Amino acid sequence: MPVKQSFLLGTLIAAILGCASFTAWAAGLPERAKLAVGVSRIVPPYVAGAKYRTSESIETILAKDIAARLKVPLTTLRATPANRMQLLASGKADVVLAAIADTDPFLRNAAVVPTGYSAAPLAILRTDTDIKQPEQLKGRTVCLSEGGAYVGTMVASYGALEKITKAPADSLLALRSGACDAAVHDETMLIELIKLPEWKKFSARLKVGPRTTLVLIAPAGNADTLAFLKKTAQAWAEKGYWTQIKKKWASDVAFEVYLDQNVPDCH
Repeated sequence: MPVKQSFLLGTLIAAILGCASFTAWAAGLPERAKLAVGVSRIVPPYVAGAKYRTSESIETILAKDIAARLKVPLTTLRATPANRMQLLASGKADVVLAAIADTDPFLRNAAVVPTGYSAAPLAILRTDTDIKQPEQLKGRTVCLSEGGAYVGTMVASYGALEKITKAPADSLLALRSGACDAAVHDETMLIELIKLPEWKKFSARLKVGPRTTLVLIAPAGNADTLAFLKKTAQAWAEKGYWTQIKKKWASDVAFEVYLDQNVPDCH
């Protein structure tokens, strides 16, 4: 991202925090100025006529919310543990959203703000399953969605056979039809999903990995940016924001499964 563009975003943040007039600032803002956020997976744009699918991650939802608060366009960049600090240092990204462990070594020389959201991988299965321990996933088929944080971990940790689908709804459809023995996704979201009556038969669960915290990462040394991110995270913690996000995700995914399930549940 050009230095001038990053400076303009910093100016906007300072204006918001200082209650200055946004209108005066916006009059001189070039059309190309935008917020660049690093996320773990770029959500492809919806194509007319295609099946709509809710994404595995909520990172794009949060990125859109930040851009809306700044009243600037959003662009997203693919951020990985290996490149996210480089994206920040080069100015290509203004902020990165990442699910991290407390001991993450890539966070030196960075400002880190917890979003208030954390999750662990959870496997859900039929309630009459013979799989009672994670170790019993060895040689069994586990569905996950592409680009998700848990792809590869079921093979590495338990010797499971991973079946990668396009999105959570496709993974969960495969579970319901019997094509998979388990589906692994974000625990926080899945627990909300299996509260729904139609998921009672598929509400058995196994914790299959450690918990991580979703954080906002920005370059160290910019007090205005850090203050703005903290203010945003505080806003997310209020007024049931996370409850709304979880309920909407579960409702949307359940509806997508309902629309596409044209065969009975497996018996």
